[in-house]
Amino acid sequence: MVVAGDGISITALPERGALTLGRGEECEIRIAHRSVSRRHAVLHVGPVVQLEDLGSSNGTFVQDVRSPADSWGAQPLRKLDRETIALGVGERVNLGPIPIMIRRGAGALREDTEPDHAPVRGPAMQALYEQVSRAARSTISVLVRGEPGTGKRVLARAVHACSPRASGPLLELDCAAQTSALLPSLLESELFGHEQNAFTAAGQGRAGLLEAADGGTVFLYNVDALPPPVQVKLLRVLDERKVVRVGGLTPKKLDVRFVAATHRDLEAAVAAGTFRQDLYFRLNGVSLVIPPLRERVSEIAPLAERFLAEVCRALDRALPLRLSPEALALLERHAWPGNLRELREVLERAAVVADGDVILPADLPGALNGVARTSSKMMTPPAGTEAVHTTAMTATMMTPEAVAERKRILEALEQCAGNQTRAAKQLGISLRTLVNRLDRYNIPRPRGPQK
Repeated sequence: MVVAGDGISITALPERGALTLGRGEECEIRIAHRSVSRRHAVLHVGPVVQLEDLGSSNGTFVQDVRSPADSWGAQPLRKLDRETIALGVGERVNLGPIPIMIRRGAGALREDTEPDHAPVRGPAMQALYEQVSRAARSTISVLVRGEPGTGKRVLARAVHACSPRASGPLLELDCAAQTSALLPSLLESELFGHEQNAFTAAGQGRAGLLEAADGGTVFLYNVDALPPPVQVKLLRVLDERKVVRVGGLTPKKLDVRFVAATHRDLEAAVAAGTFRQDLYFRLNGVSLVIPPLRERVSEIAPLAERFLAEVCRALDRALPLRLSPEALALLERHAWPGNLRELREVLERAAVVADGDVILPADLPGALNGVARTSSKMMTPPAGTEAVHTTAMTATMMTPEAVAERKRILEALEQCAGNQTRAAKQLGISLRTLVNRLDRYNIPRPRGPQK
């Protein structure tokens, strides 16, 4: 996981090998940030993941486990000097100002960025799942609509799981991905199958997706991307419930339920002549429209809880992460143009940059706070410094929520006569988190005797 600015990128690592991290285009993991050297470090992947510093100008920093935390519990960072260190899951490293972290793979955190079971809280989603239950009992085709990231795959799986075909296969074709990657003849072969030597490199004959899904469900994701010749053949399949392989003459009977999904306006595509009207009518037997996340505010908290639990498993965190009330309020006010996918990415990023076990407004991207800022952990450490701490926020960087939190911390310290341990307990946070907040909000640390 690499955090650069407000975004986060995830790269799957091989079981073994060496991957260079840096700004150069030749790097296996490219980080396009001017503070990262062209060849900054190397990840050596094997039974143990190791990080090798290549002597970059802005340095590679790790938590200094060899040095004790200071009297306020803050753990310093140590600059590597062309060293190679073991890097565990969930251990953060800074390449200059850019935090990176190793996490578990798809087994711990799904890569399709949509949960298997979306929580159903609001009236709109309850009504939608009632439609799913009714439509699933029949064989009528279903068209799922919704903005990108709303959970169209989740709904398609629900249709299949609630249907009498649940014990049969559910096979998916991403029409947009296949259309961009394959020639038209190969795309037709994926869907309808082909006979031996039907086209160049056809080889042995094989069944297509439709035949393989016999007795089950076919899910056509981004169905609007199907090219016109494939639309014609698919319409024939829907009309006759038979499929003819590419290069074949004999039709084969087909018992398949069709579920299609799109985030585009198919009526407009029909009017523009890019999508067949008769195919649209066949696919649109029942239309299920998923409301965007901004209209499902009551679901944000349970979704965030679920995503954070998955992130914690992926990072091998012993203690779970949780949202502060102020951070949750920011999430609930955000418009979420990327819907569930965007929410998950925001929380993954927050998990990397958060100091303690509570995610605060300062840990969220600037777009949610309405300010342009740089996370304290992404500030470039001073040149030649071996141990650095987080940098305080200025008044112009503080959101109203951050100002309110600073006020609560000051009040708690005053009530506890400067005793940081008692103040942290009163605030419901760890001592280390409190110390980090003192630094972040530029609050002087009590240095005298604490009663």
